[in-house]
Amino acid sequence: MKVLNLRCANGHGFEGWFGSEDDFLDQNGRGLIECPLCADRVVTRMPSAPRLNLSGARPPAPAAAEPPAAKPDLQTMWMEAVRHAMANTEDVGERFAEEARRIHYGESDSRGIRGVASPAEREALHDEGIEVLSLPIPPGLKGPVQ
Repeated sequence: MKVLNLRCANGHGFEGWFGSEDDFLDQNGRGLIECPLCADRVVTRMPSAPRLNLSGARPPAPAAAEPPAAKPDLQTMWMEAVRHAMANTEDVGERFAEEARRIHYGESDSRGIRGVASPAEREALHDEGIEVLSLPIPPGLKGPVQ
């Protein structure tokens, strides 16, 4: 199994797991690999350090102190926030503006919703005092949340 560092044309980095270098080249050539953030299919392989298993290697010296935990990057934190929003809201699709009004005016149970609204619909909701937030969902997340 080969784990490759990949990057889409939009600069998003991600990992891909392949049976061999030929598998990667074949899948990439057929456009089967896409960025999980933006669904771009123009993917390039980035340099990565090899892992070498050498016989007779010495065991690692005990560390004096535990290294600090790695901080997640902004892309990772944003993806986690989007996944959280998708997992904890109801998708009402094209009925978003209608359902937001029903919740605001007490005609429907209060709950978190998400959906699609045009700029005019968002402005009308804002004028009525209904707060909405535009959250662009990456195409790679529009299917089932993984």
